[in-house]
Amino acid sequence: MLGRAFTSVAWGLVADRYGRKPVILIGTASVVVFNTLFGLSLNFWMAIITRFCLGSFNGLLGPIKAYAMEIFRDEYQGLALSAVSTAWGIGLIIGPAIGGFLAQPAKQYPSLFSQDSIFGKFPFFLPCLAISVFAFLVTIVSSRIPETLHNHKFNDDESYDALKDLSDDPESNKVAERNGKSSLLNNWPLISSIIVYCVFSLHDMAYTEIFSLWANSPRKYGGLGYSTADVGSVLAFSGFGLLIFQLSLYSYAERLLGPIIVTRISGSLAMVVLSCYPLIAKLSGLALTVTVTSASVAKSVLGTSAITGLFILQNKAVRQDQRGAANGIAMTAMSLFKAIGPAAAGIIFSWSEKRQGAAFLPGTQMVFFILNVVLALGVVLTFKPFLAETQQ
Repeated sequence: MLGRAFTSVAWGLVADRYGRKPVILIGTASVVVFNTLFGLSLNFWMAIITRFCLGSFNGLLGPIKAYAMEIFRDEYQGLALSAVSTAWGIGLIIGPAIGGFLAQPAKQYPSLFSQDSIFGKFPFFLPCLAISVFAFLVTIVSSRIPETLHNHKFNDDESYDALKDLSDDPESNKVAERNGKSSLLNNWPLISSIIVYCVFSLHDMAYTEIFSLWANSPRKYGGLGYSTADVGSVLAFSGFGLLIFQLSLYSYAERLLGPIIVTRISGSLAMVVLSCYPLIAKLSGLALTVTVTSASVAKSVLGTSAITGLFILQNKAVRQDQRGAANGIAMTAMSLFKAIGPAAAGIIFSWSEKRQGAAFLPGTQMVFFILNVVLALGVVLTFKPFLAETQQ
């Protein structure tokens, strides 16, 4: 996250100057190289350096969001960004699942992997290798995609000229003035949506960390007592449910309600789901499996839907030739917040296990209460006058 925070704006500027495709290819190729080296780390500092390099060279998410906006017509841009956020959300879900299934293969699958093999000496190399192979295939496929930077320049200029001609309309003058500003930091619709995005991203990263800790935690501490493989199964189902919803229903909801309302409703419903988690831990057997899987799917769908709406707001707040840099700013801010998330989540979870007998919100109840506080802050910020939507 730290490496990404340092370089996202620079990669966005490169994408605005030289095109989206080169940055996307560099990003996917960097995963092949540095993720493989991470799995072969000989010590702690090698792991830190390879992860930092991976983040520094992997500036593709911002240009991909710009690419998705540019390759689809206006009425399908919600679907385009929904696909991007779904891929991101599924990665956050499936990544830990792959790690759970493939980590320490010599220990989990001794009949297939020997302790003397490379997979025994480097217990986390197999999941890293699997991801690197996938990234290599993605790099090959991405080399065939068309460039989009030039596709809409004429339309954008034409729209800008039309706005300047509407001098008798005060609202049109305001829009033209805003679109003409070169500084993205003066674009409040963009900056406000990035701030809300950071709050939701902090929550999502903290939730991702806490869910695995909570599911693995013993029952006496309010957890589920799940094994790593059990957690991986729940996350895999969550990814599948997220894929179905985002690619089939989200675009209709966004066109009907608009991105701000979708984000607001999704955040509010996610708070209701999170409030049920301490009660879920009291279940057992099939009832526990079905309930925790359903809750995980619902939470993933709602969290990703909220963030997708903010993606749409960010990319509609700027001209095409500014989208790379705008998404780079969003990625930099988001990376800083996401860097805080896992550490803060781990500290809060450890603290909660020491207060099982507390009178107010004992054990994991406090954890999910704090998550809901962060989520509530994000929902509150979606209201005016804080969050501003660009007038099209």
